[in-house]
Amino acid sequence: MQRNENDGPSSASKLFGEIANRTSQAAGRALTFLVAVGIVIVWAVSGPLFGFSDTWQLVINTGTTIVTFLMVFLIQNSQNRDSAAIQVKLDELIRVSVAHNSFVGIEHLTDDELEEIRTKCEERAKAGDAGEIAVQQTDRKADRAANRASRVL
Repeated sequence: MQRNENDGPSSASKLFGEIANRTSQAAGRALTFLVAVGIVIVWAVSGPLFGFSDTWQLVINTGTTIVTFLMVFLIQNSQNRDSAAIQVKLDELIRVSVAHNSFVGIEHLTDDELEEIRTKCEERAKAGDAGEIAVQQTDRKADRAANRASRVL
């Protein structure tokens, strides 16, 4: 079955997004933390019963490793979605405001290019009207970034 790019996300992507949403919401609750602390306490108290054996230690090590491994993917998914949503909102605010539209899409620049723009913006803020040359240079670089971003999209 061929998917049209207008069909939206696949059902697997929707399912993962839903699971990631619910899990990250649950993981951030105080009750979840208390349950985790309870598990550690039960494990620690059970140590003497199992003679602090290698198997006893392996249980907590394996459990925490698996939970950590899976949470990395869920946290990254949540951060990616949040960052994308914030970026779209910021781009829309820039687009409809008196701000320079040339800043739309600068998130696709390299770290060095972003640092250069940040530095020039700070200089411009300090210099006030005297920073018009820096404004023009920054605008040109941001325009190039926006053009590059529009080609990527």
